[in-house]
Amino acid sequence: MANPLTFLAVLLLAAASATTSPASMASATTLTIHNLCPHPVWPLITPNSGLPSISDNTARLDPNSLLSLPFPSSPWSGRVAARTGCDAAASTCETGSSPPSTVAQIAVHGGGSLDQAAYSVSLVDGFNVPMVISPQQGGAGQCPALGCAADLNCDCPPAQRFSDGAACRGPPEYFKRRCPLTRTTASDVEPVPQSCRGPGELKVVFCAPAVVTVAGAGEDDMVIRTVVADS
Repeated sequence: MANPLTFLAVLLLAAASATTSPASMASATTLTIHNLCPHPVWPLITPNSGLPSISDNTARLDPNSLLSLPFPSSPWSGRVAARTGCDAAASTCETGSSPPSTVAQIAVHGGGSLDQAAYSVSLVDGFNVPMVISPQQGGAGQCPALGCAADLNCDCPPAQRFSDGAACRGPPEYFKRRCPLTRTTASDVEPVPQSCRGPGELKVVFCAPAVVTVAGAGEDDMVIRTVVADS
């Protein structure tokens, strides 16, 4: 007959091996940035305080260029902006290094075993480049494409123009009227639900010509599959 203490130890070992931390349950997610603007863009990716950097922020994206970066497998959050008019070292830029600038806000690998992703395009700090973000490569739940495909610099109120019309400070009502799928104040949210789990890729497109959302109903909830019209 087996020793009861030995049997108990085996059970405890099996339970421990079956228990996985939320971080290790997170699937791999990639950040892809696609520049469709007719001019170069230097992406600026800034992690939130205490989180690791995923980019050295020196990449120049010429028109129709791509940049792909892996997120850490642990929870990560941060911001993506588009710098324009930069020097060769990207140390000085005309727009995007500071407000007014369009900003994608991203959080991945949250929610424990659900591997939650959250994202938005914020115009709280102003606007400089059209930006759309959408999950790709799967993802369960509600995963809408969000952002602004319009060039808000064109009709920016004259008093709100920045850097000879290369960026726009506001006002929030102007931004929201033209781009309702963005956040324009600190308390603002998009008028579409979002609950996206486990996307293999989050894609940020600068100067996307359109936002295309394809929806289909699942058994338990609405499943929204999204693509960005980027070609």
